[in-house]
Amino acid sequence: MNCRRCGTPLEKPGDYCLTCNTANADAVVVEFAPDRARLTILDEDEVIGTTTVTTRPETDQELTAVQLRNFAGRVADELRRKRPETVYAAGDRDPVRETRAQVHYEFYRVPPSDGGVDDAIDGTEGHGAVVDWVLDRRGDRALEVVETPPREKIGGSHSTLIGGRKGRKAIGTVAGHPHVKKIVPGPIDAGGTGSRTGLRAKATRAGTNGNVRLLLRDGSSVQENRIVTTAMDRETGERVREDLNEALRDEGLQES
Repeated sequence: MNCRRCGTPLEKPGDYCLTCNTANADAVVVEFAPDRARLTILDEDEVIGTTTVTTRPETDQELTAVQLRNFAGRVADELRRKRPETVYAAGDRDPVRETRAQVHYEFYRVPPSDGGVDDAIDGTEGHGAVVDWVLDRRGDRALEVVETPPREKIGGSHSTLIGGRKGRKAIGTVAGHPHVKKIVPGPIDAGGTGSRTGLRAKATRAGTNGNVRLLLRDGSSVQENRIVTTAMDRETGERVREDLNEALRDEGLQES
């Protein structure tokens, strides 16, 4: 493949051209299986290439922390070669989380195919249900990205948060999302059912305007916080909600 702008040959399809500083791909879909990851490179609605990154656990058990970090690092290196606007990832949560931490692109977790990511990667025809899922939704109007620092997104008449450090961590996780414009903490209701699991957080179903609620529970205390997003309707709000809940799960704060 050659650069779309200057014609310089590229080592791999979709690589960023260092000769004329031009991106040749705008998105990458990463499908993680226990021993490998397949990257499908997209330019608008066209699949322009695939790359597979493999790893080999020393035992039949899960990857060690070092193996996981190295595996995710190799995937991250492939993403940096492309410099995409957006990364979509499906499959095993640990390598998804570790890869997300190593890159700074807009990053979404998407559902695996019905047959699982292993089946999608092993398939020899087409490019799999995960890529189809992404392509079907890439025609949607892109959501506005909010550049406001997370701390400045928090406002409203109620400033107290339940859960102490974990409550602040949950709010900070949500505030750090690129499609969250503002968080308005709500009043605290101390009449809820008691819980011994510590603070739990959950983003609830999006409203017709695309906004969601962040429900915090800590013991018998419950707090409902309003989350203003850049989504324009319930469907796009649900995409933001799913991503927020995934981020909360990654932080160990997700309510079951």
